[in-house]
Amino acid sequence: MKTVIKLGAVVLVAAAAGMFLMRNSGPQSETQTASTPPAEAEPVNGVDVSHYQGDVDWAQVAAAGYAFAFVKAAQGDSGGDSEFDRNWQDMKTAGILRGAYDFYDVGQNPTTQARNFISKVTLIKGDLPPVVDIETMNGSSESNNHMIADLHSYLKTLKDHYGVAPIIYTGPSFWNAHFDDSFSDYALWVAEYGVSKPKAVTGWTVWSFWQYSTNGDVPGINGDVDLDRFNGGLDQLRKFLIK
Repeated sequence: MKTVIKLGAVVLVAAAAGMFLMRNSGPQSETQTASTPPAEAEPVNGVDVSHYQGDVDWAQVAAAGYAFAFVKAAQGDSGGDSEFDRNWQDMKTAGILRGAYDFYDVGQNPTTQARNFISKVTLIKGDLPPVVDIETMNGSSESNNHMIADLHSYLKTLKDHYGVAPIIYTGPSFWNAHFDDSFSDYALWVAEYGVSKPKAVTGWTVWSFWQYSTNGDVPGINGDVDLDRFNGGLDQLRKFLIK
């Protein structure tokens, strides 16, 4: 994903190789690897975008076989994304399973950040759960213990409001350096590139979504776009949707 500080968004985290710029930072980590999609499952592909991609033709994206997409909705305690409203409506019209992500700014008040996202995103039956993208310190010197407590507070605010557990987006190196295994009840969206499968992320043995490229070429989207994969088949993905 892409950050305003140009570091390179299950609650869109990564380090310097290419994640959400408020997203482009590439993570590394331990030698243990997380689970890969079952061989028997037909790959379910998706994309994630922000205003950096401009005006997306979602009908073309759907026709090219992309089943789901995440779009940036908010950032920090007051930021938004200029393309969110249009993307959100057009994804629904095109029949793409849609999700919204919040770029989390470490060091800012977690409740205020959650309420900023809530003020911008209405989720309905058939949408994916909300996503928090946490991938960079963003210049903060906050301690790991404080970051862990803040993120739990943020996630609880979203869960209480939407009635579903958010998804956490992050990269192995950033997450493993700052967080513990107390978030395993949330689904993981992991970002790592140029590998056959992503490295392990502390707290999870299985990833749900994998952002495996930042330079995809997709019909209907101008320029490079992030590419994602779901860990399972389409029927399994539908079970993720808000009921």
